[in-house]
Amino acid sequence: MQYRHFDRWGFDTSIFGIGCMRLPVIKSEDGKEQIDEKQAIEMIRYGIDHGVNYIDTAYPYHDGQSEPVVGKALKDGYREKIKLATKLPVWQTKKYEDFEKILDEQLQKLDVDYIDFYLLHSLSKSTWEKVKKLGVLDFLDDMVKKGKIKHPAFSFHDEFDVFKDIIDSYDWHMCQIQLNILDENNQAGVKGLKYAGSKNIPVVIMEPLRGGKLANVPQDVSQIWNKYSMKRSPVEWAFRWVYNFPEVAVILSGVSNMEQLKDNLEIFHHATPNSMTPEEQKLVHEVQMLYNSKIKVRCTNCRYCMPCPSRVSIPYIFSLYNDASMYDDFPAYKDEYKKLIEKGKDASNCVQCGNCESVCPQSISIIDHLKEADEQFKRVL
Repeated sequence: MQYRHFDRWGFDTSIFGIGCMRLPVIKSEDGKEQIDEKQAIEMIRYGIDHGVNYIDTAYPYHDGQSEPVVGKALKDGYREKIKLATKLPVWQTKKYEDFEKILDEQLQKLDVDYIDFYLLHSLSKSTWEKVKKLGVLDFLDDMVKKGKIKHPAFSFHDEFDVFKDIIDSYDWHMCQIQLNILDENNQAGVKGLKYAGSKNIPVVIMEPLRGGKLANVPQDVSQIWNKYSMKRSPVEWAFRWVYNFPEVAVILSGVSNMEQLKDNLEIFHHATPNSMTPEEQKLVHEVQMLYNSKIKVRCTNCRYCMPCPSRVSIPYIFSLYNDASMYDDFPAYKDEYKKLIEKGKDASNCVQCGNCESVCPQSISIIDHLKEADEQFKRVL
């Protein structure tokens, strides 16, 4: 296992951190999914035994089941071997007192005395403004003084300008962002990674495989990867691009079975920064260009087109359409489109009023693209 050292923390972290959002599950008698505790605990402990020292969970993961299972996995001396991260569900807070109430509930569920990294979960412009007004920064300071948390942090899903504002607003010990070869310039992106690094704030990476989509690649993408003399899996290429950045402290991977865990442990055994050659970087760029060429609609999700008078969920439809096209897999997204149909928000409800096109800053032919998306999805329904 490779480790990254940051003077800010005074300790080393394994470059691979186990994310506990996609633990193995089994069906209960009533048909609902629940975590396979025995397998999940075995996996978490196996990872720790093989060098992983960063475990990440959150209040809502697995419908609230993740934290208790992680707590059980950290019994028998495993708690002392790792740094534990969990997250405050900021959307559930309405007043200052809610912050500590939820934290205390999490400490109880995890059965620990303190959290190493406590993150404000999934901050965006609106949630950041909300919790800031509620006094969340004072809460973080107070919890550090009480010893309930060691390192205040946040995870993020919004644009770079919002990220910069949050970074500059507090003495954060860490931040967590989404980053992968397809999100180089999305959300905080590489620009945000570099900015946090310039402020001596370590960065933890989530979704390095974009929810697993970069693991099962279309044939044309696979052909590009296979051009390189040293054969690597798409998963290894995706991780390699992320761990090449020296600003990255930890890369989270949500492993769902022991095979994935062992594969990741092997990959991260060689995960050193600044290790990609110009030839490798060129290959990654070629893959990025191919994926981008598959994008059907250059929608930026600015939402100027919303609300649609006919209730059509325009940006979301384009997001589904783009993802299905990029990965050559419309069947994988048909259920999401079916939900839109059931709610009367699918593209077939467009009456071609043109209101959306008149305000679109990208000058997208929205009506035509909605028709295309509807036709494509209905072919697989």
